[in-house]
Amino acid sequence: MDRVTCAVPLHVPRPTGPWPGVRENLATLGNALVCTTWSEWLPSVLTTRRLPQLLGADWPRYRRTPDAAVRYRFAASRLLIKNTAAAALAVPPEHLDLAYRLGGRPYLRGFDQIELSLSHTGDLIAVGLSRTGRIGVDVEPAQRPLRLDLLQRQVLTPAEARELDLLPAGRRAARVLRLWTQKEAYSKALGQGLRLGFKEFGFSGGRLCAPDGTPVTGGEWGFATYPVMDRYLLSVACHDAGLSTADDTSATTMLDQGFLAAMTDTAPPD
Repeated sequence: MDRVTCAVPLHVPRPTGPWPGVRENLATLGNALVCTTWSEWLPSVLTTRRLPQLLGADWPRYRRTPDAAVRYRFAASRLLIKNTAAAALAVPPEHLDLAYRLGGRPYLRGFDQIELSLSHTGDLIAVGLSRTGRIGVDVEPAQRPLRLDLLQRQVLTPAEARELDLLPAGRRAARVLRLWTQKEAYSKALGQGLRLGFKEFGFSGGRLCAPDGTPVTGGEWGFATYPVMDRYLLSVACHDAGLSTADDTSATTMLDQGFLAAMTDTAPPD
């Protein structure tokens, strides 16, 4: 099979969009990426009267968070997840029920084919959605200071270390940061986080490799790294589990039918 293509991140500066690219990417590529800053979404957090409905089960957590900056970042990230999924699935965001698996990975309760990944650093928030399999997203400041000697011992495989040694000294930090974010994204896609030893797998030529540099997968995984918002680096890992790639991503086909019936029965009238 052809290697999975990861969508280019779309900057969405406010809940009103622009959103068309999200639905298009999810329909054509099977995945979509959105990034923004929490300060761009802060006015909506502060002014919307629907915040309790939009946050849903996260509303009590929002209310009991004492630090205002942490509270607003939390709300902005959850609004971004729900609005992104709502744009892709053509449903109102307050009708989506965001829940969490063990380890804190978010998911949409009742949807049987949508995977989510959330990452944030500094002012940046990024969300990934996939309808074909697992997805993991990681973001880091592009100029993050690195201890190359420490990371080489703890993160790089022997093959990656050899490739790094061949690069000019001025390009090594950028290469290591790219590898770090790719490994974070892949481990998040697997639901492992930092529990997955980063020296146990590597990347070369955009493919997942064994420590000796031998490719270990075919085209079922796709990996990409993008500069975003001028000062951040975003890496994504997308998996194709062989699920349906039909273009229809409306709620009536993507949503578990039992949950859809319950939602229809309890939704308030227009």
